[in-house]
Amino acid sequence: MKLYGYFRSSTTYRLRIALELKGIEYEYFPVDLLASEQKSDIYTSRNPFGSVPLLVADGRDRAQSMAQLEWLDEAYPENPLLPADLETRFSVRELAYAIATETHAPNNLPVLKYLQTNFDASQPQLDDWYRHWLTRTFDPVEARLAQHGSQDFLLETPGLFEVLLLPQMYNARRFSMDMGNYPHMTRIEEACLALPAFQRAHPDNQVDAPKPDSA
Repeated sequence: MKLYGYFRSSTTYRLRIALELKGIEYEYFPVDLLASEQKSDIYTSRNPFGSVPLLVADGRDRAQSMAQLEWLDEAYPENPLLPADLETRFSVRELAYAIATETHAPNNLPVLKYLQTNFDASQPQLDDWYRHWLTRTFDPVEARLAQHGSQDFLLETPGLFEVLLLPQMYNARRFSMDMGNYPHMTRIEEACLALPAFQRAHPDNQVDAPKPDSA
């Protein structure tokens, strides 16, 4: 299995976490979003969406992270990302899809570039935009987690919700968001980052991540 992505891409981060949690071996191939490699003719001939990640499995090029995650769980049922119980499965999907649909779309790199190019948005304005849309979703997600009760993960083990949550928590910290209002989310983040699967998937541990100065 091959995964084409960018170390800091939240959608690529999702797939890395899922693959690690499910114990699936894969090769990682960097795609430099800042150099617009995802828009090249070669790349779009395989992924017309011009996006990352691209998952190559069973002789097929697969795009769109949520569809990829569902396919992985169906094709590789061991270590499932979703629970068997119908109502518990809804609880996981409710929170996971809130993050997938309400934070990622307005804060995606093409949107930020459009705001900067077409509306002369400054970096502080982009940062405010980013935090605004995170807050609109993080607040109700935190409230729902409080209703579920205090525990290290949403369920007994990390699954689809944590796969979606951790990349957005990483992004929130990149944009200097105050996380003091999100104790449940922060606790889940800390519990996940203590696990080897999440450590291996972390952006800082990817081959295309900038290396700190040795000096």
